[in-house]
Amino acid sequence: MSSFRFLHAADIHLDSPLHGLSRYDGLPVEEIRSATRSAFDNLIQCAIDEAVDFVVIAGDLFDGDWRDMGTGLYFARAMGRLDQAGIPAFIIAGNHDAASAISRTLTWPPNVRQFGPRRPETHRLPNLAVALHGQSFSTPAVTDNLVLSYPAAEANSFNIGVLHTALAGRPGHAKYAPCGVEDLRGKGYDYWALGHVHEFEIVNDNPYVVFPGNVQGRTIREAGAKGAVIVTVVDGEVSSIDRIDLDVVRWIRLDIDCAGSSPGGLPDLIRAELTRIHGADGSGRPMIVRVSLRGELAGAGALIDKAGAIRDDVRAIATSISPDLHVEKVKVLVSEPTTEQHAVLGEDLDELIGEGSSDLGLAAAIEADLERFMVLAKSALGESEDGELRLLAAQGDWAGILGTASTALRSRLTPEA
Repeated sequence: MSSFRFLHAADIHLDSPLHGLSRYDGLPVEEIRSATRSAFDNLIQCAIDEAVDFVVIAGDLFDGDWRDMGTGLYFARAMGRLDQAGIPAFIIAGNHDAASAISRTLTWPPNVRQFGPRRPETHRLPNLAVALHGQSFSTPAVTDNLVLSYPAAEANSFNIGVLHTALAGRPGHAKYAPCGVEDLRGKGYDYWALGHVHEFEIVNDNPYVVFPGNVQGRTIREAGAKGAVIVTVVDGEVSSIDRIDLDVVRWIRLDIDCAGSSPGGLPDLIRAELTRIHGADGSGRPMIVRVSLRGELAGAGALIDKAGAIRDDVRAIATSISPDLHVEKVKVLVSEPTTEQHAVLGEDLDELIGEGSSDLGLAAAIEADLERFMVLAKSALGESEDGELRLLAAQGDWAGILGTASTALRSRLTPEA
């Protein structure tokens, strides 16, 4: 049996619209907007430079209907580069592709072979003794176990299953085309090229079941290095799976433990942590960081009360470290030590504030007063993120909101030392 190499990618989401970036001052908005194309350019160049024998894209090449034909023309040019290098590409449609009526009218370049949506199909590369089996999504939400209809492995061939699925479920991903590893193993294939989950994961190694992750993070929810994998097959067996980074902008979550620090010492701590992650990445890519300040420390209320000023300070620190280090958001999630006393407020006032933070009637009144505002905020700002007060409101955790407000109120009423 012959030896060969192929590139397995998924979830490219070409020209995916990015919302809400204008809310964050200083972000390289245009660079982020074009990032999915730039990452796909990297994918094409990598396939050519590495001289892979073929490329597999396991769904969500596109991101729904195109705004115009520019997306299709760009894709055709990219595939033309592969065609000139003699590299075929095998593609299935995922839940986002299935929603695109325009992409179904595209005349595919001759090296592109797309799996149909009606039933599983098999494409073969006789010179390599490779058989690829796959089925595209027919609708945006496929809830059937597609694997059950995939054909049995072909003898004397290296069999690759191409599937867009969350398997039995993955956090943050809809349970499309649900199936289990045992379903995959039962087909007798040598490699399963999966898509849909945006995190890199080798789920199983007998046979190999692999999510390459998406090629470019688009929001802070898709943090870390993104790319694809190159699979090397020697004498009919997988000998290596090499992860390759293709992203051009990298999103990073940075949790800073402020426990035991003084408010005055936080700038040095923040600078040290930002410097550390910038150096540790070492890729030279622009980095967009969400900074979360956590832990118990005296003076937490004052920090919560000055969250806006702290955000500006953190962004100034990041810019001084590198012009390519950007801060998307700063979350001040610190809390007062549980043993902290507020005797300076007086026992009665301290108890009154404490009672207010747990007053269910007050929470209900605030919810009623802010209901219309929260609807407008969601419309204007989009979905709330982890740690935001808007998320607590959406979850109905008004007690949590009162607790945060109480901490800030105490800081305002406590004279500075």
